Amino acid sequence: MKIFSIFGDPVSHSRSPLMHNYVFKSLNIKACYSRTHLSDGSRLRDVFFAKALSGANITVPHKEAAYAQCDEVRGVAKEIKAVNTLVLEKGKLIGYNTDADGFMSAIQSFGEIHNALILGAGGTARALSIALRHGEITPTILNRSRGRLDYFLCEGFECFEWDDFTVKPYDLIINTTSAGLSDNELPVPRPLLMELLEQAKGAIDVIYGKETPYLREVKISGLPYKDGSDMLLEQGVLANHLFLHGKYPIDQIKSAMTRSFSL
Repeated sequence: MKIFSIFGDPVSHSRSPLMHNYVFKSLNIKACYSRTHLSDGSRLRDVFFAKALSGANITVPHKEAAYAQCDEVRGVAKEIKAVNTLVLEKGKLIGYNTDADGFMSAIQSFGEIHNALILGAGGTARALSIALRHGEITPTILNRSRGRLDYFLCEGFECFEWDDFTVKPYDLIINTTSAGLSDNELPVPRPLLMELLEQAKGAIDVIYGKETPYLREVKISGLPYKDGSDMLLEQGVLANHLFLHGKYPIDQIKSAMTRSFSL
């Protein structure tokens, strides 16, 4: 039996085991998928091999650490320098990023988007900034401090800290921070968020399965919005396809994984 897992801190909230196990059951595949809480991202590779895994997903805050520990990185992950999917191939750890394509599929319902403001500067923000640029949408990154902005500055993105940011209209406000995941925090100070929402056309939170304080304020504003469920599904389908080495059609995987959301 092949074993898969998701690594993160926190990770108890993750729907990934339900999604992937439902696919395995539906397709009669001898495999199982679990959660692995990992506080020290530098141990990810060691734990992966100690558990004899065939593949894994990576969530906050370890996507950049996963990138650094791969034997080989493929696709858009090489540009993003953050990995959310690991596959064991001939004893080597191969890294991919399915967040980028998953996110672009998820935001299609917002219609035409020209620019977007990304809140946060972690691995997910890296993936979404690259995905947006490839989709000819101009991203701006807003982070609490300059500490994690070097990657974005080197990539030529417009970046701001809270203290040097001036609000302007954006078609989409995207929260990639963990604010609201296990606390009641907002991703930016409330007065700043209110000003942003007054001039925005839509908003999305990559957190799923709960109404975060951020989404609560978005709902009150009356803007079109989404949580991270659609992105979770789309990136999960792509990750599962990689886990199974392309042996099953993506449509078949997506059909099964979509049904898991009704459980």
